[in-house]
Amino acid sequence: MAITRAFPGVAEVKPYSKDETMRLLEPWLGSGLAFEDLPVPRIVVVRIAAGAAADLAQLRALLREQVHGAVLDDHRGFVARMRAMSGAALIGGKFVLLLVLLATVLSVTFATRAAMATNRPVIEVLHLIGAKDNFIAAHFQKHFLQLGFQGGLIGGGAAIALFACADLASAWFVGTAAGDQFAAMFGTFSIGALGYLAVLAQIGLVAGVTAAASRRTVIRTIETIQ
Repeated sequence: MAITRAFPGVAEVKPYSKDETMRLLEPWLGSGLAFEDLPVPRIVVVRIAAGAAADLAQLRALLREQVHGAVLDDHRGFVARMRAMSGAALIGGKFVLLLVLLATVLSVTFATRAAMATNRPVIEVLHLIGAKDNFIAAHFQKHFLQLGFQGGLIGGGAAIALFACADLASAWFVGTAAGDQFAAMFGTFSIGALGYLAVLAQIGLVAGVTAAASRRTVIRTIETIQ
């Protein structure tokens, strides 16, 4: 503690008593255990002064040299791993969304072709009597737009319900030691108003992609009839 207090950039040094350290372990190990038999280290919390750039590597080397068994943990490694995990999860989510959109386009393309094959004589007659390509495509586009919107509502509604239930469940543990520790490590499951708006936007995106894919397929199929 004396070494750390004298180090430049350190604002406060607070040692945890043995009882305080034990209370930190109770949410994970339970109460009533013989903590005296466990090799529980003493914890000293160091707060860096605002705006200071303390040389933690030098402090770590100084403590290792003068205090046997002392370990300085600035949580940078843990935070870096958590950022890497969250970044990987974000990239994975975007990749999954891209795959879903691709699968939607392929499904709509095959479904549109099947619908056009079923109604090919009607389409040929309409085309021969002068119906515009946009007129014919609009009917298929409207039909698949409704299907895409219905599918988006089912998936988006399920996602909203899942996040709402997770948010409600996490609210039950707010204020408890286990809940605080879990929130500190993994954050909360609340996506907020912007998150719900993003889900609604994805519903519209799926419907739009479905309609666009259907229209493109119809136009290209009609061109083969010409």
